[in-house]
Amino acid sequence: MSTENIYTLAIESSCDDTSAAVLLNDKVLSNIVARQSVHEEYGGVVPELASRAHQQNIVPVVDVALKKAGIRKNDLSCIAFTQGPGLMGSLLVGGSFAKSMSLALEIPLIAVNHMKAHILAHFIAEEGFDKPSFPFLALTISGGHTQIVKVNSFFDMEIIGETTDDAVGEAFDKSAKILGLPYPGGPLIDKFAQEGNPKAFPFTKPKVDGLNFSFSGLKTQILYFIQKKVAENPDFIEENKADICASIQYTIINILMDKLKEAVKQTGIKQIAIGGGVSANSGIRKTLKEAEKKYGWKTFIPKFEYTTDNAAMIGIVGYYNFLEHNFSHSDIVSKARIEF
Repeated sequence: MSTENIYTLAIESSCDDTSAAVLLNDKVLSNIVARQSVHEEYGGVVPELASRAHQQNIVPVVDVALKKAGIRKNDLSCIAFTQGPGLMGSLLVGGSFAKSMSLALEIPLIAVNHMKAHILAHFIAEEGFDKPSFPFLALTISGGHTQIVKVNSFFDMEIIGETTDDAVGEAFDKSAKILGLPYPGGPLIDKFAQEGNPKAFPFTKPKVDGLNFSFSGLKTQILYFIQKKVAENPDFIEENKADICASIQYTIINILMDKLKEAVKQTGIKQIAIGGGVSANSGIRKTLKEAEKKYGWKTFIPKFEYTTDNAAMIGIVGYYNFLEHNFSHSDIVSKARIEF
């Protein structure tokens, strides 16, 4: 088989987005995402509803991805899919589909770690976006994870810091819920924060050893602060929404940056790449860009569409595994929690 034209079909179904992508080597030909609006009225993702929606979406999403890429299924070289971490029911839908298709087409199957895919999304060939060189530090920030990872190669990564409780995305969403903002609230905090004073309401940063994070105490602090202020003035949130959001965002970004600075100091690595859904946050992107000038770092921020859950990032991991003949057997199991 020629290694010049490797067509990878990638499937991502770890949470509530059904996504399929086709890559030609490291270039994305199509990246289709079907979002599920059913969860909005519940204020969070309902696992059972998510897996049912994946079952409805996966065939049409894969079909559209192949058509948009302009190839037939028989042109495919391999199929990559998210093995974990994620919601078990959702993972099973994508995994079962990928296994069936790889068996039917008699092409290799490649299981991918979702969090590693967020990091390696930086290696998708995109005009105007540089690729980091090894080693680099990756800050993976999402609704379920907050990690600092030392990335030595495509297949050698080490977590050097992570959250001891809640993830940063959860801190944003729960703070938004306290303010009465609809789900998902993280992007709304970002939106209002742009019009507010980040130093209007100072929140205390948690003291956590080493490079680890903690966000549960900050969430509690915000809750008590809002309850106290609303008791004094029922219109407090509405009158101060922009300043509250700016202050929350400022505190969270400072927590992340403090740990990143410490990681750079400990490792001597000044290349920083971010990934995960929360890396779409404009405040985090701006602060990282400023850090380039301030600390002499080289920062890598992925294209917006590769920050949230998408199949293109699964496909790039599939491609590099294909080059090394790192294939999976069809009896491989999906895992809600997976070793890094």
